[in-house]
Amino acid sequence: MAEVIQPYYQDDSVTIYNADCREVLPTLDKVDLVLTDPPYGIGRDGKPPSTSSHGGHKGYEFMGWDTNRPSCETFERILSAASDSVIWGGNYFADFLPPQRGWLVWDKGQRIDQADGELAWSTQQTPLRIYTLNRVAIANDGAVHPTQKPRSLMRWCIGFFPDAQTILDPFMGSGTTLRAAKDLNRKAIGIEIEERYCEIAAKRMSQLVMELK
Repeated sequence: MAEVIQPYYQDDSVTIYNADCREVLPTLDKVDLVLTDPPYGIGRDGKPPSTSSHGGHKGYEFMGWDTNRPSCETFERILSAASDSVIWGGNYFADFLPPQRGWLVWDKGQRIDQADGELAWSTQQTPLRIYTLNRVAIANDGAVHPTQKPRSLMRWCIGFFPDAQTILDPFMGSGTTLRAAKDLNRKAIGIEIEERYCEIAAKRMSQLVMELK
């Protein structure tokens, strides 16, 4: 029997665990959707601030969490935790994930010296879909994490799974997946090993749910 881990934060819609997802996943019931952005193992967890004609970016402390990507065994646990999955950075885990046609693309709306977009592997059996949103949307959300995704991007992902009532993010970061789920009146579970991000996510969950057009 896996040891029961107490939530770091909990309300009527959201539960947050400050722990290693490998310890929490065996204790959870199966959910409807995993929507997550795991570490890619490319060392992007810390970077100095910059300025440019495009606005630059804020700096982040190097913390070491992006030194290695999750193992194949971890992915097996993650994929078995839900009926459906969306894995951002799926191109970094192609040797772990089965071939699938329903890839999602975030077109970042700028052609600068950074990546034009990002890829997500998904279990949906539909043609590839593209969401165009300028990367400055992250700053407009209040960026607090070096690989934070825009909230509207995560709402777009959830929209492909209208029957998914409970959503899990085992690499929660600052809680954007959970916030998006809560905006859409879904339940969500987040797991994050770094306590400072759990604190940020908990504060985001306490904000009023925004009105969606």
